[in-house]
Amino acid sequence: MSTDPAEQPSRRRPLPQGDGTGRSSRAAARRRGRRGHRRRSGFRTPAFLLTALLVVALGAGASLVWDPFTAGAGSASQARPEIGTPWSTGPVPDDDRAPTTAPGTTAPGTGTGTATPGASRSALPVVPRTPDTPVRRRGGPLPFDLPSPERLRASGKLVFAHYFTPYPLSLDNVAPERDYYARNYLKPEGESGKHARYGGLLRDRPLPVAPKSGDWELANLKEEVRTARAAGLDGFTLDLLSLSGKNWERSTMLLEAARAVDPAFKIQLMPDMTSLRTDPAGLADALATLARSPAAHRLPDGRLVVTPFKAEAKDPAWWKQMMDSLRTRHGIRTALVPLFLDFGPHATPFAPISYGFTEWGSRSYVGQEPAGRDTRRAHELGKIWMQPVSVQDARPNQGIFDEAGNTSTLRATWKHAIEDRADWVQLTTWNDYSEGSQFAPSLHNGHAYLDLTSYYLTRFKTGSYPKIVRDTLYLTSRVQFAGTAPTGGQKLVMRLRGGSAAARDRVEVLSFLTAPSTLRTTTGSARTDRQVPAGVNVELYPLRSGTNSTTALRGGRTATKVTLGYPVSRIVTVQDLQYYAATSGRS
Repeated sequence: MSTDPAEQPSRRRPLPQGDGTGRSSRAAARRRGRRGHRRRSGFRTPAFLLTALLVVALGAGASLVWDPFTAGAGSASQARPEIGTPWSTGPVPDDDRAPTTAPGTTAPGTGTGTATPGASRSALPVVPRTPDTPVRRRGGPLPFDLPSPERLRASGKLVFAHYFTPYPLSLDNVAPERDYYARNYLKPEGESGKHARYGGLLRDRPLPVAPKSGDWELANLKEEVRTARAAGLDGFTLDLLSLSGKNWERSTMLLEAARAVDPAFKIQLMPDMTSLRTDPAGLADALATLARSPAAHRLPDGRLVVTPFKAEAKDPAWWKQMMDSLRTRHGIRTALVPLFLDFGPHATPFAPISYGFTEWGSRSYVGQEPAGRDTRRAHELGKIWMQPVSVQDARPNQGIFDEAGNTSTLRATWKHAIEDRADWVQLTTWNDYSEGSQFAPSLHNGHAYLDLTSYYLTRFKTGSYPKIVRDTLYLTSRVQFAGTAPTGGQKLVMRLRGGSAAARDRVEVLSFLTAPSTLRTTTGSARTDRQVPAGVNVELYPLRSGTNSTTALRGGRTATKVTLGYPVSRIVTVQDLQYYAATSGRS
């Protein structure tokens, strides 16, 4: 049995400074943050069915100023959704080249698959699958029984997910196979070819939903709230990208949706200081408008929680002025929990005005060691700490990615939240598909990452890991090798960000077993049997061309099995370095 590879401390280095585009001040600010990360979106080449969508594009990098509409971006009778302008941090140098690597990527590790002559990624057959709907198995899709919301909330520890308004479940209420995501974000030629340089804007999309009648936007937001609540989350941290326009409208609707679904589900207000342009009084007025909603997160003493993204963009005096405006103009007291891209130098100056601290964090499993130090520092200053928990980060339109090591980053960040005794957690992110960092149910990952989060969340909140009562397998891999060069004319390819673990080509089986079992895992044409004990186990296998699947056998009978519905290929049209995931609990 392999051990959890979540170790090796490594501090996040600054992102490269320029890409020559001069595009978003938010992006430039993010590049200067020592551990900052950020986003944007995109979609892929083939025509897709709802059940077999091959994404290819680019997750972007920052909360930008998003233009409401773009002329000529595909045909649709419906009004077009807002579109953002992606930005690129530029390439990160990488000298470890493999014989068949794309420019700037790393070697494909120990993958031993062979290419099929003349094949292309889009030409390969896709294993049919329906979007990740719960399987009819006794007890539900999780390997354990999730405690009731009342029990989870009793601890006082809170878990939020970072909500990014540009990517709701649907942008235009059109059937998923021809909606805005499909036409314009997943295809390199989408939005009149503006994303062709990096293969399209997104690599994944929200789990498709059918068109709805009536107020479909509000209905979809309610569905997202229900999904998060069912996973054990306490609320969303709401990225406030603008104080008007479509993103603002979605922000107000999200508060309404939360209030309607569950009065205890809270929306924490996060003004994004890499995109907002306002003075302290103007921001106070906007926050006061949102604070009228009962869903706005307040402490038991009534203080409104405000968690500005990249708080260091303004000095403590600016924030003190904003808080004074909220109090004197609107009668609202504030609990400030600044989110820093570089926590260290700002902790002491911000301490007198802050209730707590948080940071954006690292996205590779080897970059997590400083988390414990930062948590201790916050507690020494008498502040609460909100720990970032992440799954992965791949941004085609910035040309960068972090090596997540399958689920290693997810497990490592949860490990720190638990062992370092964080007070709150922020999942980064719920739905930023442009960064490839989504926990929300998606086309390529189903509910897998969110289901895993429910397991660690239970330990975080109750102090004990739940008992494994249902055999469940989680299977993760990329659908292409890390060093594969795309053949579809993509000009900007992703390179490892500084401070990341080295790229690797592995299939991971994360098993939750009620009793010892034989894991029979197929990677391409190779089959491997391994004996594993009861409990939680991590097994790694070389990535090979073809389909990945694994079965847990006990007493000669199948206990549970799972197949990843997307095959691996050495010949691809568009670079896609996100890890795909599947769970036997829902397939």
